Order: sequence, then structure tokens, then C-alpha cells
Amino acid sequence: MPSDPSVVAAAVAERVLAAAPTLGPGRLVCVDGPAGSGKTTLAAAVAGVVPGTQVVHCDELLQGWRGLPGLATTVRRMLAPLAAGEPGQWVRWDWYADAWAETHTVEPGGLLVVEGVGSWSPGIAELVGVLVWVEAESSLRLERGLARDGEAMRPQWEQWRLDEDELFERLGTRRHADLVVATDG
Repeated sequence: MPSDPSVVAAAVAERVLAAAPTLGPGRLVCVDGPAGSGKTTLAAAVAGVVPGTQVVHCDELLQGWRGLPGLATTVRRMLAPLAAGEPGQWVRWDWYADAWAETHTVEPGGLLVVEGVGSWSPGIAELVGVLVWVEAESSLRLERGLARDGEAMRPQWEQWRLDEDELFERLGTRRHADLVVATDG
């Protein structure tokens, strides 16, 4: 699929809105793929196409750089009440304070986009209306991440890349994707 976020967002919106609700009265899109590939940009584009879209960023659900193993459980806990038509909640990880911060509520209904590394897992597969896999060449992704976070974060980025590779291999996330988008070409 072309990598223009507005084109992809329109295709995602058309697909998810044409299907039956999967999250109680609402619909769910997961935008997954490796760090630095463009997931946040695509999630914002989808929100721009569908008024009232709620977006949850998985980097706010992680307990720091080593929090990836617990993410699937956190996402599932947020989505379970939504699937029953009740508000879901999540707690934001404060990267600067290295601690959990405030609680946020996600209202049922409408479109919810959950974006980030590990946003999809088999435990929520039945709730996902559309899974988008976003990818880019490895060195470009690292360059993007270091441009955002600074060269001092290189060790964390290197470990993160190993952790996400293991997660994606174990879950087969890309193989389950409804749409695959490359942002490096």
C-alpha cells in the first residue's frame, strides 16, 4: 500500500467503518510495527479522517524501556470494559518520573485507534476491526528514533529493537495484518 498517511488513513477508515462493530458499540484499529516506522503519524491521520476518534499511544502504557512484556495485558484490560459497552481506563507511564501517573478514560462507541509497538496481540484479535502493520528499513527507524530521543538513548534503542523483534516473531504480528504500509520508499 502507498505510504502517504492520508491515503492509508482513508483506506483504513473506509474498511473499519464498513464492518460491524468489534468493540462493543465501537470499532478498533491497531497500528503496529517497529519503533520509528511512522505509526503515530498514521494514527493521527486516521483520527483526522474520522471525527471523534480516540487515540491511545502504547508508549504511554509501557512501564519504561523494559515494559514491552506486560503491554498485551495492559491493552487487554483497557479494552475488556469497552467490549462490554463500558468505559475503559489506562494509566500513563511518566518517562521522566519513571513512575505511573494519571488515569485516563476511553469512552465506549466510535472509533478507537491503539497505536504503538505491541498494540496488537492474539488476546485482543477478536476485537480488532483493522490491524495495520507499518514498517521501514531498520537503519532509517533507528535514525528517526535517535533524532527524537538523542544519541544518549542509543543503548535503550538497541535493546528495544531486540525486544520488539522477539515480540513480533513470537506473535506473528505482521502475518496477521490487514494492511501493510512501508514508509521508507
